[in-house]
Amino acid sequence: MIEIVPIPAFEDNYIWLIRNETSAVAVDPGDAGPVVDYLQRHQIRLVAILLTHHHADHTGGAAELQRRFDIPVYGPRREAIASITHPLGEGDLIDFPSLGCTFQVLDVPGHTAGHIAYYGINSLFCGDALFACGCGRLFEGTAPQMHASLAKFSALPDDTGVYCAHEYTLENIRFAKAVEPGNTALTEREHKEHETRSQGLPTLPSSIGLEKLTNPFLRCDVPAVIAAATRFAGHPLMAPGEVFAAIRQWRDQV
Repeated sequence: MIEIVPIPAFEDNYIWLIRNETSAVAVDPGDAGPVVDYLQRHQIRLVAILLTHHHADHTGGAAELQRRFDIPVYGPRREAIASITHPLGEGDLIDFPSLGCTFQVLDVPGHTAGHIAYYGINSLFCGDALFACGCGRLFEGTAPQMHASLAKFSALPDDTGVYCAHEYTLENIRFAKAVEPGNTALTEREHKEHETRSQGLPTLPSSIGLEKLTNPFLRCDVPAVIAAATRFAGHPLMAPGEVFAAIRQWRDQV
């Protein structure tokens, strides 16, 4: 039976460990130490690493883990990450026999130019492209690129688990409420996530269905979101891509 375990790292990162009774795959190990500690404590072996993009808080532990365990490192073909042994792009499939699962690769540029995500076992490992109630900043990509990337996520089944890499949920909800204060699903989510964090638990995973109900970056065709983006921009916005660009600019300023 597969279990997906969050390993906290740094201030607000999660390294996701996809594991069964004997084997594990690490997603975006920015720090090797917590991963090694977990593996030793639970007496399981690491069989591979999945990287979504080149930022150091996602890749910093990969080289050490690769050296220590002599395992493949999968990552984006269009980004220069020294530890990658198996470069990947849109449509590639990765099979892990020891875990009995397969992942499909999605190209999702926006946060970085070559960002990828992994979809399988009804789960999405999306790095910093999609967050709970938010999305990544546009450090290298463009608003149209990110809008198209998020559309790929929206097309996944609603019950897909969303395993992003940071505990940003409450902060993102505050902004989402400024965009769409009348969204009752968002208000309910805020109460639930405050309770979750008060117990010291992760707010993740989310789900695609929940994001489509509460995440303004996936709701750029909703009248209330269009109206809020138009007020921010100071001129009429109609196309969802224009709405997305305005909301992303707004988010960058608060």
